Amino acid sequence: MEDPKLSTEEYYRVLRPGETAKMVGYSTVHLRRLEEAGIFPKRFKLNPNGGPYGACGHYFGVVVGFLQARAAARNSAA
Repeated sequence: MEDPKLSTEEYYRVLRPGETAKMVGYSTVHLRRLEEAGIFPKRFKLNPNGGPYGACGHYFGVVVGFLQARAAARNSAA
């Protein structure tokens, strides 16, 4: 399988937590736990002044990179 290259626009597309959860296949709560454990990339605030419950997200390219790394680790272990 060839590694597709993402354009800059695609890489920096912002995924909200629900979209990230659907893409990865984990719940939003589990993603939060993985972030705190340092296993999944941390989300960033869309508005730094939004307070503790402000909007946040992940870059599409970062999530794709995480999935590719997981697949590569699984394939190398087999």
